[in-house]
Amino acid sequence: MTTTIDALRASPLAAELTPAETQVLAALVRVRALKDAEVLLPEGARDGHLHVVVSGRIHVMKEGPHGRTLLHTVEPGDLVGELSFMDDEPRYAALVASGVCEVLVLDRRDFETLVETEPRVVYKVMRAVMRVAHKVQRRLSLQMRDLENYLYRTGAKY
Repeated sequence: MTTTIDALRASPLAAELTPAETQVLAALVRVRALKDAEVLLPEGARDGHLHVVVSGRIHVMKEGPHGRTLLHTVEPGDLVGELSFMDDEPRYAALVASGVCEVLVLDRRDFETLVETEPRVVYKVMRAVMRVAHKVQRRLSLQMRDLENYLYRTGAKY
């Protein structure tokens, strides 16, 4: 099993943190091991945890009329649950382990305790979260453009 400090240092959350700031954040996070097909977060759940994939992969799965659909696969170093971590909205899709994996877990309530005592840590971590959210938004915009090109330029039938 990966140590908490090593997992944190390798994650986007610590990208701007000094070694001392990394130690502060490390006191709040833990590493969680998941078995194959274990549900990290079910669709519709409200969860105040931010997760970083340390090893393995997480499938983002959406329940539909014909069963579950794979929307995306999250790789080591990627964040999951970043939007729910910030706004406490219900999960749009389920997060399911694809094989054995480990995730770094940060609870929002624990993180919020740093606002008064370590505001620079909070600021730097939130910048990391926003960079990830921006990356996801950019990926979705590119996928939408590709879909529009497929539908309108090739005359695709659906």
